Amino acid sequence: MRQPKIITTLRNYSWSLFAADALAGTTVAMIALPLSLAIAIASGADPGQGLVTAIIGGLFISLFGGSRVQIGGPTGAFIVVVFGVISEFGYDGLVVATLMAGLILLVAGFFRAGRLIAHIPEAVVNGFTIGIGIIIATSQMNDFFGLSLETVPADFIEKIPALWQAKESLNSTAVLIAVLTMVLIIGLRRAAPKFPGLIVALAISSGLVAFANFQVDTIASRFGALPSHLPMPSLPSLSIARMIDLLPSAIIIAFLAGVESLLSAMVADRIIEGHHRPNAEIMAQGLGNIASSLFGGMPVTGAIARTATNIDAGGRTPIAGIIHALVILLVMIVAAPLAGYLAMPALAALLILTAWNMSEPHKWRAYMTGPFSDKALLMITLLLTVAVDLTVAISVGVGIGLLLKLQNNTWPPTRWRTPKR
Repeated sequence: MRQPKIITTLRNYSWSLFAADALAGTTVAMIALPLSLAIAIASGADPGQGLVTAIIGGLFISLFGGSRVQIGGPTGAFIVVVFGVISEFGYDGLVVATLMAGLILLVAGFFRAGRLIAHIPEAVVNGFTIGIGIIIATSQMNDFFGLSLETVPADFIEKIPALWQAKESLNSTAVLIAVLTMVLIIGLRRAAPKFPGLIVALAISSGLVAFANFQVDTIASRFGALPSHLPMPSLPSLSIARMIDLLPSAIIIAFLAGVESLLSAMVADRIIEGHHRPNAEIMAQGLGNIASSLFGGMPVTGAIARTATNIDAGGRTPIAGIIHALVILLVMIVAAPLAGYLAMPALAALLILTAWNMSEPHKWRAYMTGPFSDKALLMITLLLTVAVDLTVAISVGVGIGLLLKLQNNTWPPTRWRTPKR
């Protein structure tokens, strides 16, 4: 079934549901706003493009998605592939790849490919997720420690010695702000899980930088003023040769968007005891990525952490996701200059914590006590993600996983255990 969930939920909608959705959507927006800025910066894009992605992508995913509570936006899983595409093809190349990924997802949804996630080995998903977490964390070391590296090498093997060589330029004030942000985020999350502590933590640490006039980079000092309005939609420049060059990247973006959105929807189903429509969700991801690209945004998908926050805050219909997008738009219009004061070490601390959480360290012991084939597949995917390339890692991981499944017919999709990311 490909009918959007919003059509179903609006049949019996009420003012009490709207009040709950409005509160949940506003709460999620306060978390999604700094995350969208940080993810865009880590991806090599302009921070304003992260806001555009959260607004447009989040709106379309809620309007057309197959989950009651899914929240869409830019996510950490895309950082590695987005950074690589921008480095090789420029930001306009990323926009084309995002548009192509959206079209791929639309076709996949039309042909009911949403159920295929059950055939992707869990070890592959765990391996490239941990690998992405490692890459994200190391990419933030420059800002976390306030190092003087103007450009951080994209390749992991080149990045580590470059960071080590710059150790003499360490800025102790930047480290202080980063550590303070981490402590505040963790402390507020434990003390008041439903309170939007993330934005409070960033506001406190960035406010300290502004009022004490610390010599620490901020969004405004590095990137200039954030946009206060959405750009006009336009079709990117297309050519056959460019589309052929960008096809592998588009396939990876589509794969990540599809897998992460369906994982998120499955996690949400377990929490609310609901049932999402996988093919409607895949088509919504396609529409969300097409719309994001037309507004100059980045790839978008269902965000597991933000979806869980939406549920915890009381969101029960796609209206919460729509309100989340509109609140971010309102902040962009009326408070963009304030967001420019966010300190770069604080955002680096946020992304490092995000990378840690997405790698699910509480499950590592279980991974190591599992079957040898699962451990080997996880490590192969992880190492290829970190040392070679995400495209190679996923291709090899899925290929080996399918071979193992063909060799051992006792490995059915029912062995899938949905990660709580």
